[in-house]
Amino acid sequence: MASESKPAYQPKDAISASVRSTMIVGGAGLFLSAVQNSLTRQNVTGWGVLTRTGGTIGVFAAIGGGYEFARVAAANLREKDDSWNPTIGGFVGGSIVGLRYRSFPAVLGFGALLAIIQGTFDYTGGKMTGFARDAEVDEYERMEQMRRNKRRPIEETLHELGEGRGIYGPGYQERRAERLKKRYGVDIPQPA
Repeated sequence: MASESKPAYQPKDAISASVRSTMIVGGAGLFLSAVQNSLTRQNVTGWGVLTRTGGTIGVFAAIGGGYEFARVAAANLREKDDSWNPTIGGFVGGSIVGLRYRSFPAVLGFGALLAIIQGTFDYTGGKMTGFARDAEVDEYERMEQMRRNKRRPIEETLHELGEGRGIYGPGYQERRAERLKKRYGVDIPQPA
């Protein structure tokens, strides 16, 4: 019995990944802070993005950096790339959210919530659109195979639905002409 050997785990740079994630998620926090600043009732200057609602930027940056660092560091320490790494990173990121409330149950609760969400998301494929299709299979051929696979015989369709509405079996014209002659006494000429 041949066992499939997995390729050796290649360590990733946790610092560069966390700095990149901090910048990206911090940029999202800056955008959200700008939206918060623009929706305030008081007339706040443009610097309010940093002074009044700037905490949002810091929290978002810390969540992104903490998540990514914990995810990559866990993968490097465990030497595995599986669904537990986003779960660990999600716990760290969620715990940072909970720190805003200055309550230990909030830290654990938000950490557990984000860990469950991230771990489940990664375990189920990590995409909102579902699993990726095989890139080597032509899409037209795949659709044709699905169509052939689900096609029903005409006899089964006629038995379930009956004739009419665009569904006609073999010999329909003759049966129709006979039925009209019997019921109304009208001869219907047969098409050539």
